[in-house]
Amino acid sequence: MSYYLCVDCGGSKTAAAIADSAGNILGRGQGGPSNFAYLGLPNFLKAVTDTVNAALKSFIPDSDDASSHAPLPPNPETPLFAAAWLGVSGVDSNAAIARLIPPLTDLLGVEPVVANDTHLLAAPLRMHDDVSAAIGCVSGTGGIVVSFKQGEGARLQELGRVGGWGWILGDEGGGFHVGREAVRQILWDADRASVYPPEQRNTSSTLKDRVLARFGIDDPFELLTIVHWPDPTSELDPDAPEYARVAREKRLSSLAPLVFAAAFEDKDPLALRVLGHTTRELVDQMCVLLRPEQDEPGQTYPERTVKASETILCFGGSLVGVEAYRKLIMDELERRGHVLKRVTFIDDAAVAGAKALAAAGRAR
Repeated sequence: MSYYLCVDCGGSKTAAAIADSAGNILGRGQGGPSNFAYLGLPNFLKAVTDTVNAALKSFIPDSDDASSHAPLPPNPETPLFAAAWLGVSGVDSNAAIARLIPPLTDLLGVEPVVANDTHLLAAPLRMHDDVSAAIGCVSGTGGIVVSFKQGEGARLQELGRVGGWGWILGDEGGGFHVGREAVRQILWDADRASVYPPEQRNTSSTLKDRVLARFGIDDPFELLTIVHWPDPTSELDPDAPEYARVAREKRLSSLAPLVFAAAFEDKDPLALRVLGHTTRELVDQMCVLLRPEQDEPGQTYPERTVKASETILCFGGSLVGVEAYRKLIMDELERRGHVLKRVTFIDDAAVAGAKALAAAGRAR
């Protein structure tokens, strides 16, 4: 039997899934980081090898016959994989892809499809005949949106991408953006209150209470010191406050769960205002990839834009894993006239990719 392999190579972990021709997931494996740009080729290949072998061992029992448990690399006379797809973080150029394909082909016994890891998010495009395009929306610690159409064979053709610039420059809709906007809105309310007499200053908010309690402070303006305090070093003062032991990026991105709790549990107006802002900026990015449903006379649109009515929106990441946050995004898209044909959340990109490969194999 030949199998369909998908490997999601991320900056924090590697995940592999193996499907049979019917799309049933037979094996799963996890390994360490595999960002190609950070690790280099030897360490990247080791991470992939360990993870795929773990997936194989999860469903094929060991035996004396090496062909029955097929460790990597497989016997060239008995191909193990019918197809393989690797989504690799840190791979953003054709040159990087060309460098990876030969050693991965030797390792897997089949020439794999190699692309940036965002491509895996669009895997459902291969499984629905009523859509011609996909938009992958990543919203976790960071954020990016990417659009695709079906390419040749098992490949997806990337149409456009917006964002993904990292926490200093962007990552709209992601955890850092949410945390930073929470602090900005808390400070904005405090600034506005400064012009009123003390008895008229009303800045009550469960979000503000949660954030101040998180850092053990009473004055919102102490957040300025906390946010700008340098990143920790090896010579950190043992008496330094807890926040000084955390990188600046994490001080803010770690506030996202507090914002979600205040917004969706407490219905706190300040928290809802924060998420309204981050949602609008994320949807601004999606709208770069979308075109109106009805073409206006005399108006031309870029060929690489797509109509929402012909597109599946594929969410991925911890923040958009929260249904209430996805609804805010969908409501904002609809307000702007974009109603997606299909919407899905991908909680395991490797599994989605393996199933899509199997579906493509059945269609051939």
